[in-house]
Amino acid sequence: MTCPTCLFDAAAWSSEDLRRTLAAVPTWWRQLCEDAPAEVLEALRATAARLGELPRSVADADAGADAVHEAWRLLADAGRTRHALGAGAPTQSGTVAQVSTSPGGVPKLPVAHATVTLRGLEGDRQANRVHHGRPWQAVCLWSADVVDSFAAQGHPVGYGSTGENLSLRGLDWGTIRPGVRLLVGTALLETASYAIPCKKNARWFSDGRFRQMAHEVAPGTSRIYARVLVEGVVASGDEVLVEPPVLPTQRAPRREQSRISP
Repeated sequence: MTCPTCLFDAAAWSSEDLRRTLAAVPTWWRQLCEDAPAEVLEALRATAARLGELPRSVADADAGADAVHEAWRLLADAGRTRHALGAGAPTQSGTVAQVSTSPGGVPKLPVAHATVTLRGLEGDRQANRVHHGRPWQAVCLWSADVVDSFAAQGHPVGYGSTGENLSLRGLDWGTIRPGVRLLVGTALLETASYAIPCKKNARWFSDGRFRQMAHEVAPGTSRIYARVLVEGVVASGDEVLVEPPVLPTQRAPRREQSRISP
């Protein structure tokens, strides 16, 4: 059953999704709190304590679903708390430079438009389901301006090359941290955790140094994952609103898969 508050739906999660999400919670939390002022950290103290009490892995799927649901809610609330206290991303607008999908692997190739569902863009798949494909990794975002900067340095990288679904132009990318909401086309997204680059991305850098796109190496240049709060359609050229003052109506997600064993 879908939670009416945070839209968590256990039926959309496999056992592997649950296990890997629990393992990722500390990193997600650390990134969400990064550079937060003291008053924000104080407001989030109880949240930090509750997250610390959650298991990092559980053998029972139902227990795992309960733990992930709690983490999902706490992390979402923390992002909203940070924003409410003035330490979130400023309201700003940009455009969609490219929408990219693939049947698996990189590069993802441009499409004119795509439907954004709770599990990601229709027609898009990940070849590696070990580190990708969780509901909080439904959509991968990257800055078209960052890509342009790398390309100007002589790197053979382009939009969609590194597996991002949406290349967004005109945003202050350093402010797009975990916990930020973006209205992209008619889809409402909420950023989760920075994407970790892998060696498959080395080909897009002339020196092979693919970790120069990692957040911990060069903050403000990383791709970031987002979960879907409201399904919609996104097309090249659509407007992007960061922390939009008016939100589209949330609706319950479609059940796209049953929970299964890994």
